[in-house]
Amino acid sequence: MKINWGTGLVIGMVLFIGFILFFVIKISTDKQYDYDLVTEEYYKKELVYQKEIDDRANSNSLTVNITGEKTDQGWMLTFPGNLDYSKITGTVFLYRPSNKKLDFQEPLKLSSNRLLIPDERLVAGRWNTIVQWSYEGKDYLYKKEIVY
Repeated sequence: MKINWGTGLVIGMVLFIGFILFFVIKISTDKQYDYDLVTEEYYKKELVYQKEIDDRANSNSLTVNITGEKTDQGWMLTFPGNLDYSKITGTVFLYRPSNKKLDFQEPLKLSSNRLLIPDERLVAGRWNTIVQWSYEGKDYLYKKEIVY
């Protein structure tokens, strides 16, 4: 059977479209490729963005900002040593972009100028660390992307 150029063109287009549809269906149904939205309440969060900018500016005005480092026990956040740690209040939020179920938030309860996030809570991969804290009526914000 002889195939003319028109039939060959149609067969080629059908095969190409089938190839693309296979990958679209595979990615949309496979749980391995499941990614959550960045945030559920995007527009609500956008309204308070100016406060976030101000809080980051306050953090940048500090002589020493929060630092984070990986230790054997977990992720260690170190607050500025020149501040009285007992007056620091706020929350620590760890956000996992690839899996919403792993996100967690803890209130700041400092017994020194250091806060340890235990190794058991952190699965290997990328995390966004967000520390919203207040000291003597002034709000601060620390954001850092870490790969644990």
